[in-house]
Amino acid sequence: MNSQPPAPPPHPAEPVRRTGGRSARVCAAVHQAVTELIAENGAEQVTIPAVAARAGVNPTSVYRRWGDLNGLLADVASTRLAPDDPPPDTGTLRTDLLQWAERTRAAVTTPEARALLRHSIGQLATCPGTTPRMAAREQQLATILTRAEDRGEPTPTLTQAVDHLMAPLYFRVILNLGPVDPADTRRLVDDLLHHHTGRCPT
Repeated sequence: MNSQPPAPPPHPAEPVRRTGGRSARVCAAVHQAVTELIAENGAEQVTIPAVAARAGVNPTSVYRRWGDLNGLLADVASTRLAPDDPPPDTGTLRTDLLQWAERTRAAVTTPEARALLRHSIGQLATCPGTTPRMAAREQQLATILTRAEDRGEPTPTLTQAVDHLMAPLYFRVILNLGPVDPADTRRLVDDLLHHHTGRCPT
């Protein structure tokens, strides 16, 4: 009499991966500590022991996750300065650029954002290349310009938009050349469109 082989035991359920939890809380606490210390003392005075003490974690945990202070500051800069969503489509190139410029201005003109930007620029001497947060802003500009081209609008090139809108905005912030307000971003947008598409300011 042939008997059927015993059925294999059922596979154990896949473990549920936890999202968030303690790791996310530690990361958020460390990022907040870095931001507070930069606002109080500047990036040059921030140390991992000080960050760990402010965040209420062991310095070893910070070193294990971020490696060194430069790695930690780069991660904070990427999180705090890089846009986390696509640029909204308002229907026209000018209003798209105005929204992009104002959102960028608001993100990079806080004291801690200025300090993070200056630190990032300083790191380019040893780690050349475009910083991730600036690359993300540039990609947003590329998206805006492509949408305008698809709508049939006269459109500057990405290089022109970077040179005449993005670069002056970051230059003023990094070198602390006085406050940057919404009127400044409107002027930069209108100058870009006037000189490279012939569109007069409205």
